[in-house]
Amino acid sequence: MNKTISIKEEFGPYTGLRHIQVSEKSGEEFYHKILNKEFKNCLEKGEILTIDLDGVRGYSPSFIDEAFGNLVYDFGLYNVTKYLKIKSQDKPFWKESIENETYTLWEQRRLNRQAPIKTCAHENWWKFENDKLTFALNDSL
Repeated sequence: MNKTISIKEEFGPYTGLRHIQVSEKSGEEFYHKILNKEFKNCLEKGEILTIDLDGVRGYSPSFIDEAFGNLVYDFGLYNVTKYLKIKSQDKPFWKESIENETYTLWEQRRLNRQAPIKTCAHENWWKFENDKLTFALNDSL
């Protein structure tokens, strides 16, 4: 059974900017509180996770970049393109931007080991490394 996450329903009708220290409802918060665990669960089951972007009052490019970029960084481009679908009927350019720009840029960051910035201490989160799921240990800030 595939899963769908509506950002509006599960995170709220308003989103913030890139980092938690900059704004509430940030891309960093969405990734660490919702997206990472839900994607990991779908990956384990071989199911597709659909993220529904519709209904939110707007997105900043930095929110989108941080949330979906972290996913590519932790799980790799292959897994993300295989197990994640983006739904964005209200603003189709977000889907295009994520798939054509964010994915590519963050896969390059992953390959170059340019780790994302964490602006607060997060619970340990999941990542895919050496062909297996493992915890990314929380870095001290």
